[in-house]
Amino acid sequence: MTPDAASQLLRERGLRVTAQRLAVLRAVQDPDATGQPGHVTADAVAEAVRAEVGAISLQAVYDALGALADAGLVRRIQPAGSPARFEARVGDNHHHVVCRGCGRIADVDCAVGAAPCLTPVDDRGFTIDEAEVLYWGHCPQCRTGPQP
Repeated sequence: MTPDAASQLLRERGLRVTAQRLAVLRAVQDPDATGQPGHVTADAVAEAVRAEVGAISLQAVYDALGALADAGLVRRIQPAGSPARFEARVGDNHHHVVCRGCGRIADVDCAVGAAPCLTPVDDRGFTIDEAEVLYWGHCPQCRTGPQP
């Protein structure tokens, strides 16, 4: 995404355009910037942003990530026992698979395709519009290596 397109996107979502927000958005969108393909931690985003724009506090990175998530520009996920992760894939109906060995996270498309993707047996009177599913297992590399 070009800097002009990213700036326009921030404005369309009602966010003020700052160098830090643009750098945070780029870090989440570009796996090469963080070395964490697809699902980046705030620490990795902070390192990438510091390399691009200089000094920024971890709290400022969290604030920017929160604003971007609230605006629907990034998605926050937090598997049990893992720090929050952020991804640029938003607006579709997908889930995640997490490796119990190395912690790698990958996207898994919903088998149904339409939100909420799962229908509860008893919705308790709620109107369900989203289901968040985490699959757990071992990735191919951890299955062939020594098990913990």
